Order: sequence, then C-alpha cells, then structure tokens
Amino acid sequence: MKFPTHLVRRLVLMIGGEAMQSGFHFALNIMLLHMLSAQGYGLFAIGMVMGGVGLSYIRSLTAVPASIWMSKSTNAAGVDAYDVAFGTAALMVALLMAVGTAVLMRLLGDPSGIAAGCFVGAWSLRSHMRTAFFARRLQVVVSISDAAFTIAGTVLAGLAIWYAGDALQAVFYALAAANVFGIFVLVRLARRTIRISFRMPTRRRYARLWRQLCWSAFSATTTNIQGQCLALLVAGIAGPAAYAPLAAVIVLFAPLRIISLAFVNMTQPELAKLMRQNETRRVWSQAKIWSVVMGLGGLAYGCAILFVLPMIKSQALQDASVGFIGLLVTVNFIPIMLYIMPRIVLEIFGDFRIVAFITMGGAIVGLALIAILLSVASPPWALLGSAVSETFVLAASWYFAHHRMWNIEHPDQQRHSRLGSWRRAITFAPAKR
Repeated sequence: MKFPTHLVRRLVLMIGGEAMQSGFHFALNIMLLHMLSAQGYGLFAIGMVMGGVGLSYIRSLTAVPASIWMSKSTNAAGVDAYDVAFGTAALMVALLMAVGTAVLMRLLGDPSGIAAGCFVGAWSLRSHMRTAFFARRLQVVVSISDAAFTIAGTVLAGLAIWYAGDALQAVFYALAAANVFGIFVLVRLARRTIRISFRMPTRRRYARLWRQLCWSAFSATTTNIQGQCLALLVAGIAGPAAYAPLAAVIVLFAPLRIISLAFVNMTQPELAKLMRQNETRRVWSQAKIWSVVMGLGGLAYGCAILFVLPMIKSQALQDASVGFIGLLVTVNFIPIMLYIMPRIVLEIFGDFRIVAFITMGGAIVGLALIAILLSVASPPWALLGSAVSETFVLAASWYFAHHRMWNIEHPDQQRHSRLGSWRRAITFAPAKR
C-alpha cells in the first residue's frame, strides 16, 4: 500500500498547533513545579487531570460523533444540523464538568475550586470546537486559533504568576481566559456564527443517536476510570502531595497525548470516508502503519525523557526516584500509543459497546492492582498496576478490531469472538439530514 503522504501533510499542520499548546503547558508545569509546594502542585495536577476527564467526555459524547456524522453527511444542511446538535450538547457537558471540577477541587483542599472549574469548562468546549472545525477541513484556522491560545495563555499566566498572591488560583483563571480567547479567534476567522439550540428538532436529532451514544458515554466513564484511576486513588488515599512526584513526571509525557489527539483529529474523518466507500483494506492498512509510527515515536520520546529526568530538581519531587517513575510512565504510554488506531477503527464502525467493555475490563484490572500496590508499597509502584491496565486495553483493542475487519472483508467466513453476543454493536447508519 502506498504510504498516505497527504495525511502526513495534514498531520504536520495539525501537530504544529498541538505542539504550540503542548510547549506552553509543558513550560507552565515546569515553572509551577519549582514555585508551588507539593500540596499546591498536587492540586494543580488534579485540576489538569479533571481537564483530561472533561476532554474525554467531550470527545466521546460530542466531538468524535460530530466528526464522524459530519463527514458522512451528504449535504451542507446536514453538516450544519449535526454541528448545532453536537455543539449544544458540548456546551452542556462543559458546564457539567466545570461544576463537578469545582466541587471536587474544593473537597481536595482548593479554597474555592471555581477557578479550576472555569478552566476545565472552557478547555472542554474549545476541544469540541477544534474537532468540529477539523471535520470542516479548516485546519489552518484551527492552527491559528491554537497560536492565539498559546500567546494569550503565556501572557496571562506570566502576569498571574508575577503579580497574583495566590498563584494557583490566578493560573487557573488565566488558562480559562486563554481558552475563551482561542474560541473567539476560531469563530472569527472561520466567519461562522455559533449556533446553540434547545428546540425540539435539535433535541430529537440528538435523541435519535442516543442509542449509540449511550454506549459512548459508558465508554467515556470506563475510560476515565481506567485512565485516571491512578491519580484519583493516589490523591484520595495518600493525598495530593503524594501524587505530586508522579504528576511531575507524567506531565513531561503530555506531548504524546497532544500528538495522539492530532492523529485522531487527522485520521478519523479520513477513515470514516474510506469506510463509507467500503475501502476496508485501506483503513486496516493505515491503522497498522500509523500504529507502528506512534509506537516507535512513544518509545523514542520515553528514552529522551529518561535522559533528561535526572536534571530536574524541585521541592515537589520530595526526593522521589524520578528515574524509576519515568521508566514506569514510559511503560504506561507505549501501550496507549499503540491502541489508539484500533480504537479509532472500532469507533468508526460505531462499536462503542465493544470499546466500553474493553475499557471497563481495563478499569477493573487497574483499580484492583493499584489499590493492592498502594496498600503494600510506595505510591510510585502504583504505576505498575496502571501499566498492566493499559496493556490489557491494548491487547483487547487489537483483538476486537481484527475480528471486526475480518468479518467485513470475509462475509461468507464469519468468525465470532470469544465474547460473542455483546461484541455485536450497532453500526452507524448513513448520515441523513
């Protein structure tokens, strides 16, 4: 198969915007790592974790379905209709995440939690809008918006750290304002009006899709449990200060998450169109190619971080063994990079039920192992339980994606997976207005 060079060009453009944001978040984390106490940096890390939770719900309930259905729509009116329906849902999800974050942060020791809630809500909403504009093939506009967010965030965060008495709260407000500014630039450059509607036709359109999206919602919940159980258990059992050394190392791997998100934004609309044209072999080949690229990239990045880690000194690290933590974090991230493509394939087919059960299995494995390790060993060892969980998700994702592709390519030689009955999920119907 010919290597998809046109996707490489699109990926370079997308990663340009993602890299700016990643660099900003990286620099901000390093600065706060040296400024805040272990308790303060632990709270900041939990706020970022809640931002990740918000992004996962936005991705599962609004962004990914919007990208797929908008790409499958046969006319502009259909694209706009789905854009309004999913945009309205995204606003509601973002508001719920903002309130939930504010309550959780206050319970963990943040004096108000409101600033963190504003940050998570604005970040979640901008994430949905970026994906929707990617689906409209407006990558340049999104990249400019990312640059605007990065510049505004750098200036506002710098002012907050320099002048504010409470650096943690001020930084959260600065990040929220930067995300709002990024949304403003995105809408202005695209010359589109934000349309939010709670009218009956919009509600009915979203409700018709709920039979599939309910599994996506369940999948998002199990994914968050599976992916964030480490942070929540360590912070809940040992406290935010105990999570700070782990968070300080994990944040150095944030660029991998940004790059993986760029891969999703780039490949999902493209693969959805190929599936609409019954180009299953091309879809499967591209999934394999990109998985090799992402796996090798994750390994190389992890090795680079292991080389840099001994040079980082901070009170938040509390004399922790950063080399050991870095090794375990690398072992966590390589499976994540390797199972992104089969998960995209399953989502394109609408197999949210399969994804939900995979992540539920990973969550059960992760919760059990992390809880056991925390009871008998120091917090860094909890990363080992998380790595086993990610490896479980990796194996199951490829297993079910392979079965799905085989049954489509060989309709007369159907193979049933070991978990037979519940693996059969509802596929996306052709998009109609």
